[in-house]
Amino acid sequence: MANPLALTSGEPAGIGPDITLAAWLRRRELDLPPFYLLGDRGALADRAKALGITIELADVTAEEAAAAFPRALPVVDAGRPATARPGAPDDTSADAAMASIRQAVTDVMSGKAGAVVTNPIAKSVLYRAGFRHPGHTEFLAELAATGGRAPQPVMMLWSPTLAVVPVTIHLSVREALAQLSTDLIVSTARIVVADMKSRLGLAAPRLAISGLNPHAGEDGTLGMEDIEVVAPAVEILRREGILAKGPLPADTMFHAAARKTYDCAVCMYHDQALIPIKTVAFEDAVNVTLGLPFIRTSPDHGTAFDIAGTGKANPSSLIAALRLAARMAAAQR
Repeated sequence: MANPLALTSGEPAGIGPDITLAAWLRRRELDLPPFYLLGDRGALADRAKALGITIELADVTAEEAAAAFPRALPVVDAGRPATARPGAPDDTSADAAMASIRQAVTDVMSGKAGAVVTNPIAKSVLYRAGFRHPGHTEFLAELAATGGRAPQPVMMLWSPTLAVVPVTIHLSVREALAQLSTDLIVSTARIVVADMKSRLGLAAPRLAISGLNPHAGEDGTLGMEDIEVVAPAVEILRREGILAKGPLPADTMFHAAARKTYDCAVCMYHDQALIPIKTVAFEDAVNVTLGLPFIRTSPDHGTAFDIAGTGKANPSSLIAALRLAARMAAAQR
């Protein structure tokens, strides 16, 4: 039996508990891979009660989770209490969320878990508690550091109809422009290709590299960055045997016919990549962190405080994240 997936609690006051419960209840119908939740069993039981759900929770170790999964939702204590009510984070929220992430990484690095799947966090809550990372992606890279060096994390948003990667991630547009470089585009694309080969089973991934400026700079009349920064990166990738094309005008990259010509769109900044995928695949898009020594996926949505504890949360993206994590783990094996 493959190792179970380690699912983090996420923000305890958000919809993470709701979608976790909903996903486990559909485990047989959807043939979901075994997973266990790292968090506070009492908090999860309280949420189930608030939602009117009758469910068996099993206090287990990571090693016991797969055996327990068919009859009960396995919960592994992450060592931090979570007392927040739905929609109302409290002083325990940040500590509980971060402890869950740390334990998940420990479990996957030690071979107890096959992959990490993370429920949504509330970055504003973490920032107030002293969290110094832009988001999950960068925190996971720090936890994966060996010899004092953290790997370069690459954020991919994946769905059956579209996969996108932003070269610069959680930065203002001004900062993204300052950090964008030929070297960064090349190193990002190399990681995308390596992981799509080893973890998604694509023998020769095809990359579409977007331009930075409108119309990919219009031959320099709308900015020289596409000629001086992006085009050299594409040429380096091609010389290495990578199937890359670009720089392409971003406004014509994402219609149905265009999407059939590549396996991943590599874009220059956050919104250039995320707006298209959240438009065409909002329900089933999955956040995947590439470049780490382990597999990590996550639902592509936030904590949704406004509907936490109401029963309105849709577990589709979490279900897709669990399935993709299991698929990637199997491919890697």
